[in-house]
Amino acid sequence: MEPNAFETRAIRMQTERSNHREHSVPIYATSSYVFEDAEHARALFAKEVDGNVYSRYSNPNNDEFIQKLCVLEGAEAGIATASGMAAMFISLASFVKAGDHIVACRSVFGSTHQILTQLLPRWDISCTYVEGSNLDEWEAAITPNTKVFFLETPSNPGLQIFDIEAISEIAHRHNILVNVDNCFATPYLQNPIKLGADIVTHSATKFIDGQGRTLGGAVLASKALIDEVMFMSRHTGPAMSPFNGWVLSKSLETLAVRMDRHCENAKSLAEFLSDHPAVSKVHYPFLDSHPQKELAKKQMSKGGGLVTFELAAGLEGGRNFLDHLTMISLSSNLGDSRTIATHPASTTHSKLSEKERLAVGIQPGTIRISIGLEHINDIKKDIEQALNA
Repeated sequence: MEPNAFETRAIRMQTERSNHREHSVPIYATSSYVFEDAEHARALFAKEVDGNVYSRYSNPNNDEFIQKLCVLEGAEAGIATASGMAAMFISLASFVKAGDHIVACRSVFGSTHQILTQLLPRWDISCTYVEGSNLDEWEAAITPNTKVFFLETPSNPGLQIFDIEAISEIAHRHNILVNVDNCFATPYLQNPIKLGADIVTHSATKFIDGQGRTLGGAVLASKALIDEVMFMSRHTGPAMSPFNGWVLSKSLETLAVRMDRHCENAKSLAEFLSDHPAVSKVHYPFLDSHPQKELAKKQMSKGGGLVTFELAAGLEGGRNFLDHLTMISLSSNLGDSRTIATHPASTTHSKLSEKERLAVGIQPGTIRISIGLEHINDIKKDIEQALNA
């Protein structure tokens, strides 16, 4: 029987059992592999046969993790990396050279902003930011040297939603690749490739791991595009460790049930915050007040596990709120089983100028909450007492 359901595929797809008949896949803690003979070694290096050569190139644990992600995302091929930012860098750098140009939505993660504005320009690769929801701006920003459109949706931390299908249609008319950061939605809630994107990038550190245990990233695309990414990865070495590949493959087995609870808790918290007098604005894709709710429902099956809100008391109100939380963790991470509160202006997006932060909706009193798996009443109780303080 060929399983069709997301949950079943995430659980039942695994590396072929060894002669030991193990039920759970072992960790392949090896740096290299043994060749059958000289001809086998030659054929592997010539890529005439499939097989493992060196764990910087491939490893059974990482391969299983990527094969699962490919099935869940609807991609032909993929590659695992040591971190989400390693995935982000090679997913961009593999397709541009000196003189090329990238168009990106203005609302991007802080480290992605540094890659686009500080690192890639060292090699004469430029970037133009656009308001992601304005399709005319994407079209107008195209130059003869534009090679990639990049967007993250929902965005970090404002939870803006960008039209993957429409943006991809514009890009493909000009032979431009579309790269989507799908970290916030995960393949359970959104499949960018099915909506027209060419490349999907993940920080597996977040919801895919889901328990704050490890780092990892992934790039997914057609086999032809992944061959380009593989070339860069093979020779620059951002390889995922076998142990992390094992952990993350196991994590995918519980992704669906975890995301269901994250989304349920987040929607309930967003509705609760909308009625609190200390909160001036709440951002959550499936709230009626979200300006792109209909687009979110078209692209996503649920609203995700992040809620962002603005405190009427501004910067000092934000600091006071964080200092009075008693259960919720203060951390720059997200996608954990534990609820996490973050002040983007002073942490994850602190390298942006104030003007740049305001342009993407980050106010001095903006708070990002990554909703965990605790009982929703306990989450609300901690947030309420901190707001009242």
